Amino acid sequence: MAPKHGPRRAQIAFSDTAARQLETVTSEAEIHALDRALVVISVDPDVGTPLSGTTTDPRLRQYTDDLEQVRVLYFVTALRTVIVVAYIEV
Repeated sequence: MAPKHGPRRAQIAFSDTAARQLETVTSEAEIHALDRALVVISVDPDVGTPLSGTTTDPRLRQYTDDLEQVRVLYFVTALRTVIVVAYIEV
Protein backbone atom coordinates (compact mmCIF):
# COMPACT_ATOMS: atom_id res chain seq x y z
CA MET A 1 0.00 0.00 0.00
CA ALA A 2 1.39 3.41 -0.96
CA PRO A 3 2.06 5.85 1.89
CA LYS A 4 -0.43 8.68 2.33
CA HIS A 5 0.89 12.13 1.70
CA GLY A 6 -0.34 15.39 3.19
CA PRO A 7 -1.86 18.13 1.10
CA ARG A 8 0.22 19.38 -1.78
CA ARG A 9 2.15 22.57 -1.06
CA ALA A 10 1.90 25.59 -3.28
CA GLN A 11 5.06 26.61 -5.09
CA ILE A 12 6.74 29.82 -3.89
CA ALA A 13 7.91 32.42 -6.42
CA PHE A 14 9.44 35.82 -5.70
CA SER A 15 8.79 39.18 -7.32
CA ASP A 16 11.90 41.09 -8.40
CA THR A 17 11.67 43.27 -5.28
CA ALA A 18 11.36 40.29 -2.95
CA ALA A 19 14.25 38.54 -4.72
CA ARG A 20 16.48 41.57 -4.09
CA GLN A 21 15.37 41.64 -0.46
CA LEU A 22 16.13 37.93 -0.18
CA GLU A 23 19.71 38.57 -1.33
CA THR A 24 20.26 40.85 1.67
CA VAL A 25 19.24 38.18 4.20
CA THR A 26 22.54 36.72 5.36
CA SER A 27 22.03 35.67 8.97
CA GLU A 28 21.36 31.97 9.43
CA ALA A 29 18.68 32.80 12.02
CA GLU A 30 16.91 35.12 9.57
CA ILE A 31 17.08 32.52 6.80
CA HIS A 32 15.63 29.89 9.14
CA ALA A 33 12.84 32.25 10.27
CA LEU A 34 11.94 33.17 6.70
CA ASP A 35 12.01 29.53 5.62
CA ARG A 36 9.58 28.59 8.38
CA ALA A 37 7.21 31.40 7.36
CA LEU A 38 7.31 30.35 3.70
CA VAL A 39 6.53 26.74 4.61
CA VAL A 40 3.51 27.87 6.64
CA ILE A 41 2.25 29.94 3.70
CA SER A 42 2.86 27.18 1.14
CA VAL A 43 0.89 24.67 3.21
CA ASP A 44 -2.01 27.05 3.90
CA PRO A 45 -2.12 30.08 1.57
CA ASP A 46 -5.14 31.46 3.46
CA VAL A 47 -3.15 31.78 6.70
CA GLY A 48 -2.32 35.43 6.01
CA THR A 49 -4.78 38.27 6.43
CA PRO A 50 -6.02 40.20 3.39
CA LEU A 51 -4.71 43.75 3.26
CA SER A 52 -7.41 46.38 3.30
CA GLY A 53 -7.92 48.20 0.04
CA THR A 54 -7.20 45.14 -2.11
CA THR A 55 -10.58 43.97 -3.34
CA THR A 56 -9.63 42.61 -6.76
CA ASP A 57 -8.14 39.18 -7.30
CA PRO A 58 -5.47 38.24 -6.64
CA ARG A 59 -5.71 39.84 -3.22
CA LEU A 60 -2.56 40.90 -1.50
CA ARG A 61 -2.19 39.10 1.83
CA GLN A 62 0.07 39.60 4.80
CA TYR A 63 1.55 36.86 6.98
CA THR A 64 3.23 37.97 10.19
CA ASP A 65 5.01 35.66 12.60
CA ASP A 66 5.64 37.71 15.72
CA LEU A 67 7.68 34.96 17.36
CA GLU A 68 10.15 34.75 14.45
CA GLN A 69 9.71 38.45 13.61
CA VAL A 70 8.95 37.84 9.94
CA ARG A 71 6.49 39.69 7.70
CA VAL A 72 5.67 38.50 4.19
CA LEU A 73 3.33 40.15 1.68
CA TYR A 74 2.10 37.76 -1.00
CA PHE A 75 -0.68 36.82 -3.33
CA VAL A 76 -1.95 33.45 -4.49
CA THR A 77 -2.54 32.60 -8.14
CA ALA A 78 -6.01 31.64 -9.35
CA LEU A 79 -5.31 27.89 -9.30
CA ARG A 80 -3.75 28.20 -5.82
CA THR A 81 -0.62 26.40 -6.98
CA VAL A 82 1.80 29.34 -6.87
CA ILE A 83 2.32 31.95 -4.19
CA VAL A 84 4.09 35.09 -5.34
CA VAL A 85 5.97 36.82 -2.56
CA ALA A 86 5.93 40.57 -3.09
CA TYR A 87 7.77 41.82 0.00
CA ILE A 88 9.85 40.35 2.83
CA GLU A 89 10.72 41.79 6.22
CA VAL A 90 12.97 39.80 8.55
